[in-house]
Amino acid sequence: MVTETRETGSLIGSDKVEGTAVYGANDTKIGSIERVMIDKMSGKVSYAVLSFGGFLGVGDDHYPLPWQSLKYDTNLGGYRTGITETQLKGAPKYGNDNAWNWSDPVRTRSVNDYYGVAI
Repeated sequence: MVTETRETGSLIGSDKVEGTAVYGANDTKIGSIERVMIDKMSGKVSYAVLSFGGFLGVGDDHYPLPWQSLKYDTNLGGYRTGITETQLKGAPKYGNDNAWNWSDPVRTRSVNDYYGVAI
């Protein structure tokens, strides 16, 4: 992965995050980041939406992952998470953009509880 001169240190453009591979606990690719969800008030990234399953983007499921559960790994050229593909299959998910209410605190809590993240 080539780093552009305008993206140095710890900063990266959102367009470069989208499509980046996510690797599970055993260094196996489990999906890719479809989008990031940014808190309007703090400006911090809260979630990465992982696209998983399907074929060539058709029939993918979408998994909100707490941003803090991902760490960038320069050796892999992608993000690493401690979850396995098996764990991901039981995680909160949605099938299309219209099926998830981001403002629903119960859904937010279910995602954070599933991944053991306190926010």
